[in-house]
Amino acid sequence: MEYNKIAGAPISWGVCEVPGWGHQMGPERVLQEMANLGLVATEFGPLGFLPVEPAERAKTLATLGMHAVGGFFPVILHRDDVDPMDAVVEELKAYVEAGADTLVLAADSGLDGYDVKRPELDDAQWARVFSNLNRISEYAASKGIKAVLHPHVGTIIETREDVLRVVEGSNIAFCLDTGHMFIGGTDPVWFSAEHAGRVAHSHLKDVDKQKADRVQSGEITYYDGVVAGMYKPLGQGDVGIADIVRNLLTQGYQGWFVLEQDLVINAEPGDGLGPVEFAKQSVEFLRGVIASI
Repeated sequence: MEYNKIAGAPISWGVCEVPGWGHQMGPERVLQEMANLGLVATEFGPLGFLPVEPAERAKTLATLGMHAVGGFFPVILHRDDVDPMDAVVEELKAYVEAGADTLVLAADSGLDGYDVKRPELDDAQWARVFSNLNRISEYAASKGIKAVLHPHVGTIIETREDVLRVVEGSNIAFCLDTGHMFIGGTDPVWFSAEHAGRVAHSHLKDVDKQKADRVQSGEITYYDGVVAGMYKPLGQGDVGIADIVRNLLTQGYQGWFVLEQDLVINAEPGDGLGPVEFAKQSVEFLRGVIASI
């Protein structure tokens, strides 16, 4: 089978919105290394990685020959004193300018980082989350953009119970992030088989289960898990990436496969070294799986 909708994500090069995450590589090198691997597209990365002004963002991507997929966008959905639509409307201006087609939403807890205790929502707050997800999805669609929800460690929607609440309570499509679902307690192989019709975007991560269990139990933080090598090149962990890709593609999946393996680096790597080495292994594995279908 041929399927070329494979994209990169700056977090696989250590570029992250969390303060103090580690050394932040620049867009020229990151995007050039993606292109050298034969990737045809990228997510935007955190605010400020690419130019904020829509036309400049589009120009930067075009100069480096990369298509814009869209990006990860944390937004507060559960509070009655926060209307997420203003931020969404502003964010999507750059998507329209750059031709990006996917808004990857995370249900921001309103707290700093992913290692803080999440708020517990009551029924009214959950209803607000569902309403805001539907509103955002409808508005994005009016601009030709697919909004997807990304269950994510340390956000309001993290656990299997959270995920199933959204399946039942909202119409929004999902970003199947294989790592965050796995760590949050949702089997991504099961989700890709049972709910393939709700999946419109994929973040592919492979996970060392032993290290993920330590994060789940609270023994170590999410950040420390990443530093310890919780995320592995695709095919080298315990998630079942090949089964997930097969489940999606054989059920008509048309979205992007984004290589998104959270990484922390401490300094600028030498030429041909660093994150690109892991990304190369993942690209080769994913292409092999696709070719076998």
